[in-house]
Amino acid sequence: METQRKKKNTCGTICLKYLLFLFNICFWLAGGAVLAVGVWTLVDKSDYVSLLNSGFYSASAFILIVAGVIVTLTGIIGCCATLNEKRSLLIVYLVLLLCVFLLEITAGVLAYVYQQQCFPFCYQLDDELRQNLKLNMQQKYLQPGQESITLSVDKLQQEFKCCGSHNFSDWRDSEWIRGEGTQQLVPDSCCKTLSSLCGRRDHPSNIYRVEGGCVEKLEDYIRSQLYILGGVGVGIAFLQLVGMMFTCCLCRNLKEDLY
Repeated sequence: METQRKKKNTCGTICLKYLLFLFNICFWLAGGAVLAVGVWTLVDKSDYVSLLNSGFYSASAFILIVAGVIVTLTGIIGCCATLNEKRSLLIVYLVLLLCVFLLEITAGVLAYVYQQQCFPFCYQLDDELRQNLKLNMQQKYLQPGQESITLSVDKLQQEFKCCGSHNFSDWRDSEWIRGEGTQQLVPDSCCKTLSSLCGRRDHPSNIYRVEGGCVEKLEDYIRSQLYILGGVGVGIAFLQLVGMMFTCCLCRNLKEDLY
């Protein structure tokens, strides 16, 4: 009877080992996805983040990157612990899984809360975008030492086909136009067909006179990116729950096998 019970426990342990090993493969793939989304957000979208003057959006991406790096190390420890049936390593693996779970939940919640208009962040995204975008466009465009802002604004207006923060008339109060006494009415990046000094005409046939300006386009874009960050972070975090369940079961079986 005792031999049959031990054999049953051993079979259960072997099944759990294979399940946990398969989980680690999925875990690595998920970690790669988390790392890729975080890096893509910071590298490819950093131009628009600089216009916000806020670290909130970047913080979510950094958390995902850190979580992705930890996943790689955790996966190695998990495989070693599973194959060698080391309870001490399994406990370390379980703690790391919990850390990754908390990191990704934090990133997801940060991204979700930031894009929602709810207390205590009511209208935070809208207000921040409108105020900072207008400030950067009017006071920093084509100013000494503000080359990155200039490039970001030009890229924003060309990619989203818009002109000015709210509308094209915002440029009339800019430091660039008032300070230099230029004949330009808007930057060349407002033009539908980009060419040198094309911004001297602000006729609708020449420039993007979009209702709501660039701010509404940027609001929609940032919200969509925050949905991606939040969805990836929270979605993959629940995968860790499966791993923690398998790890706890394997630890229990190994403890029973010792006796």
